[in-house]
Amino acid sequence: MLSDPATGAPRKLLPSPLYAILDASQSRGRPLPTVLREFLKGGAKLIQLRAKELSSGDFFALAKEARQITRDAGALFIINDRADIALACGADGVHLGQDDLPFEAARKILGKEKIIGISTHDLVQAKEAEQAGADYIGFGPMFGTTTKETGYSPRGLEPLREVRKAVKIPVVAIGGINESNVAEVWKAGTDSAAIISDLVAADEVAEKVKRILARHHPGGLE
Repeated sequence: MLSDPATGAPRKLLPSPLYAILDASQSRGRPLPTVLREFLKGGAKLIQLRAKELSSGDFFALAKEARQITRDAGALFIINDRADIALACGADGVHLGQDDLPFEAARKILGKEKIIGISTHDLVQAKEAEQAGADYIGFGPMFGTTTKETGYSPRGLEPLREVRKAVKIPVVAIGGINESNVAEVWKAGTDSAAIISDLVAADEVAEKVKRILARHHPGGLE
């Protein structure tokens, strides 16, 4: 288990009910480090960097800067797809899709201490990811989404409940989740809810993060 950068104490694998994804294609032209700081200002503690359209060099430069920002804030930092960039920038781990580098190869690159998450879209894939040794799984798309073409129809809440019951590792729900429906996803049993465009494209990013996190706490927004 990773240690908290501030105290050195053991840290939960997924330290937040919000899995904030920083997508370079969704930022409306705003610098990604600026948006990231707004994520953190709002209370985000679990960040993934996704930059599919950037060159490897530009992705690495952005990842290196984001790693420093997240480290200073005590936030967990995950790189999407690229185990090599995750290792090179000192990220806490990598998130892999079904068509990305195989889990075993990523583990060889990153070693035993780094987190590896795997995207899954049905119960069979979820169980396979757990058996392979994934530290957590992503499950979705929960609802209709234009952020990423997965080739899968929306899964909905009942399949999420089934997956949550079937695996012991943490589950991150993803796909079409936003401020208006995130409470439903948490109630269905997900450990963390991944949100992309509703965060990155918000006019007031930090305030959006605060409102979403408030929905998770007793007495918060419902």
